[in-house]
This record gives sequence, C-alpha cells and structure tokens, in this order.
Amino acid sequence: MFRTVALIFFLGVWSVPLTAGELPSYAINAGDILQVSVWKEPDLQLDVLVRPDGGFSLPMIGEVEAAGKTVEALREEITKRIGAYVPDAVVTVAVKQLSGDKVYVLGKVNRPGEYAVNRYVDVMQALSMARGGTPYADLNDIHILRRVHGELTAIPFDYGQVARGRRLEQNSFLHSGDTIVVP
Repeated sequence: MFRTVALIFFLGVWSVPLTAGELPSYAINAGDILQVSVWKEPDLQLDVLVRPDGGFSLPMIGEVEAAGKTVEALREEITKRIGAYVPDAVVTVAVKQLSGDKVYVLGKVNRPGEYAVNRYVDVMQALSMARGGTPYADLNDIHILRRVHGELTAIPFDYGQVARGRRLEQNSFLHSGDTIVVP
C-alpha cells in the first residue's frame, strides 16, 4: 500500500496534511486549567489557571511559564525545579480544562461568536459550529484572519470549491485565535 503525502504551499511555508495519528502535541494556552501534583506531597496537589500572560505560580518554585509548552515539557521543568526541595519528586501534570484554544466566526453566519475548541478543528467544522451561512452570505469569499509572527494575514477560503471536493487544502486546521469572516 502506498502512502501519498501532498505538499501544499501555504503562506510561504510548506506544510504536510496530517493524519489523526500524526497530530502535534497539545500546546498549553492561557485560560487552560492544569492539575499539578507531586506524589506523596499533599500540599502540592493543585489546580492552576494559566493566566493571560501564560504563567502560573506554584509553592516553593514561584512563577512557571506554561503557554506554548507541551504537558510533558512542563512536567519536566516542574520536576527539575522542585527537585531542590523534594528529592526524587514524581510530578504529574494534566490538562483539566481546555479553555485557551478559541476560534472566532463572524459576519453573515447564523450564530457568530467565540468558540472554544477542544481538538483540531478545520474551517468547515468551525462554520458548522456557527450553524452555516445566512441566505445573504457570500460563502465563496470567506477569509480566515491569522496572526503570523505578529502580522495579520488574510487566508482566502472558497466554501463552494471545498463543498464540491475541490481544493481541499483550503480546509486546513485552524489555529487558536483565528477569525473566520463570512461577508
């Protein structure tokens, strides 16, 4: 059986469409609630909210930067830092509530607004969450607004082509903070 990998030129960066088993690890976001525990240390069994600046505080070690890190990377950092106070610490970090990944859908859709996404969501799925376009929506002139290195970019999306099974590369996964504008 052959596996075909299509390379797509998108925003000046080559990207490879991913299968479910190849999705990247979850990156912690501001707004997420994490459960941090140190085995056999009852005072170090905490639920922490990742602040808008991306950090949170823990007893003994103080400020911890979490946003953008994987759960495993954060666990390793906490283990290393707390090791000075608790030798051979066994640290567990779990995401208790995903609140940081949000996308926005606005314009001529039936339910515009902010949507918390707990998994990888593509453009068609986000439009579905917004209950589709209104009768006056121009679905073939949709744009996804995305910040790339601090600069706002507009990515065109033609609903009609994707719905007909053409140019499926347009239906990419959304990034946290993306805004879909339906004129």
